[in-house]
Amino acid sequence: MKYTKYGRLLRLPLLLIAASAALSVACAGVGAGESAALARRIQRVENGLLPAIVIKGRPVAPMTLSGRMAFHKTPGVSVAVINDGVVEWARGYGVRRAGESEPVTRRTLFQAASISKPVAAVAALRLVQEGKLDLDEDVNRRLASWKVPESEFTKEKNVTLRGLLGHTAGLTVHGYGGYAAGEPVPTLAQVLDGAKPANSVPTRVDILPGSRWRYAGGGYTVIQQLLIDVTGKPFPMFMRETVLRKVGMANSTYQQPLEPKQRSQAASGHDAGGTVIDGQWHTYPEMAAAGLWTTPSDLAGFAIEIQQAAAGRSQRLLSAEMARRMLTPGLGNWGLGVGLKGSGRSTRFSHGGANEGFQGTLVAYAETGQGAVVMTNSDNGGALAKEIVLGIAKEYGWSDYAPLEKALAELDSSAYIACTGVYEVSPALQITVSSEGQTLIAEAGGQTFELLPESETSFFTMTGGSIRFVKDASGRVTHMVVNGETEARKVR
Repeated sequence: MKYTKYGRLLRLPLLLIAASAALSVACAGVGAGESAALARRIQRVENGLLPAIVIKGRPVAPMTLSGRMAFHKTPGVSVAVINDGVVEWARGYGVRRAGESEPVTRRTLFQAASISKPVAAVAALRLVQEGKLDLDEDVNRRLASWKVPESEFTKEKNVTLRGLLGHTAGLTVHGYGGYAAGEPVPTLAQVLDGAKPANSVPTRVDILPGSRWRYAGGGYTVIQQLLIDVTGKPFPMFMRETVLRKVGMANSTYQQPLEPKQRSQAASGHDAGGTVIDGQWHTYPEMAAAGLWTTPSDLAGFAIEIQQAAAGRSQRLLSAEMARRMLTPGLGNWGLGVGLKGSGRSTRFSHGGANEGFQGTLVAYAETGQGAVVMTNSDNGGALAKEIVLGIAKEYGWSDYAPLEKALAELDSSAYIACTGVYEVSPALQITVSSEGQTLIAEAGGQTFELLPESETSFFTMTGGSIRFVKDASGRVTHMVVNGETEARKVR
């Protein structure tokens, strides 16, 4: 069964975990230059991972990185930690490919997946600074080789760069599945129109631009076409010149497919069972949305540059004014390319990523000079990345970043039975919910996970996912909402 990005149970949505045997994890990274105090700090992080969710009244036992890599069947992990405005340490753990011995190092390349978006957003904002683009202009005025098709909604309100960057432009296509080795790769125009050999639907406006927030990778594919049309340059070249080279991201590229000389540095992607995906990784012509190959150290340097720009201490990428615009929350608590949480000194920007076989996360505080980037070569890696960042947060005193405490509701068996059934996210993805006594189980694509109750209609997983069952006036469940944004209607 094929899934688009965020479609494997939203990757759906990093909910699934599977137990396995213990794993011996080697690490490679800073090493020789570390002080004894820093080495001890790193060791505390490695032995102090925390779960995304804790149950009220139950003790929380810290977890080890090696144990959680085995639990999540994740062969390789790379970590970079930002403290006091610098990359304090970076290390690789495990191997680049299951069953082989080549270790992950701080220079091992991973697919950034959707963490490609904030980097592409900065490139677009640089053109705004230079007067070559306008945040609030109809993008069709600058698009040349492809244009956003008109609809009843665009007649009322235009699609703008601001809307595309902040996921409020009303566009379709949540994410992309990429193209396995040997599969034909479509042109960008074919992706945007959903024309063969593209495996995604057409990018179209189906809700009023500016009316609400809805995550849309399709919007960033429009941005990619916009930047190509305005600059006249291939997208990887434009990104290298405009962002990557300027901020010292020497181990990063938007080239798709990956060039032969860089393949020897790349990690292989793995499915949820720990098996290498066909061809080691997928190709993503949707480069702005999902095409960046990079390292946590490079992404940490990028995040530090945003912190410095917002503080008025650097203009290598953005002016202070533009960086602050980027970090100003709009609909959905989303800025121009990043998700935002907190306020004042606790304001942080972040983005997660999930391509076929790769998952990771970037978190950085706008004012305190703290943050972390974790990248993995596994479809289960998002949950692991969250646990690692929570361990980092505890060690470094991020007071507002901690496991979410949940209280379990007491339900009778009829409440569980009412939620059972088959729910359709799309024709290619169905979620089956069944009950076993006072336990609710969901299954999709051969993967299962337990849903724990907060109420008769709200459930969560221990890895941080949520499902809300929606009832009609008669009390019958009609659909579910996954992670607060993706709807799946009950089909039987």
